[in-house]
Amino acid sequence: YMNEKLADNKLLILYILQKVNRPVSYKEILELVISISDMNYFDFQQFLQELLDDNFILKYLKNDDEIIELTDDGKNALELTIDMLPGIIKLKIDSSFKEQYNKIKDEFSVFAKYTPISETNYTVTCKIIENNQTLFNIDTIADSKEQAKQIVNNWNNNAEQIYPEILRLLTEKNWN
Repeated sequence: YMNEKLADNKLLILYILQKVNRPVSYKEILELVISISDMNYFDFQQFLQELLDDNFILKYLKNDDEIIELTDDGKNALELTIDMLPGIIKLKIDSSFKEQYNKIKDEFSVFAKYTPISETNYTVTCKIIENNQTLFNIDTIADSKEQAKQIVNNWNNNAEQIYPEILRLLTEKNWN
């Protein structure tokens, strides 16, 4: 029973990380997991550490925040074991996830995606949303999937530097 509970709780963390579908702060994932499950802080710490040890998640610092991210190994492990997660728990996560996620999500969110428009071209969209209002939105064309991915990664990891720079360039008076 103990091993089953252990597996369920680790799966639950992986499942929630997959639902979030972006790197999240330690605080965000902690609040999500605790608000959706009956896991306590100390168990959460232990399970997170084991997921790190198994290379199912990554933990790194970004702007003094601890960031947690699902690895490819974590995605694969989840895919192989998702059926072991009790349906009732999945249902609970799926139904309360959106509400809980919106409640604790930063008022400020950075978003980027790419979509193929031909074999070689991709539309890349980069956005900043604050309190459900789009502050910034830019669409551009990338001429390879690699370039599209690079733009998305750069935006997701550096929007707080890129956005003010674009704004500065757009509002500059002297363009000689």
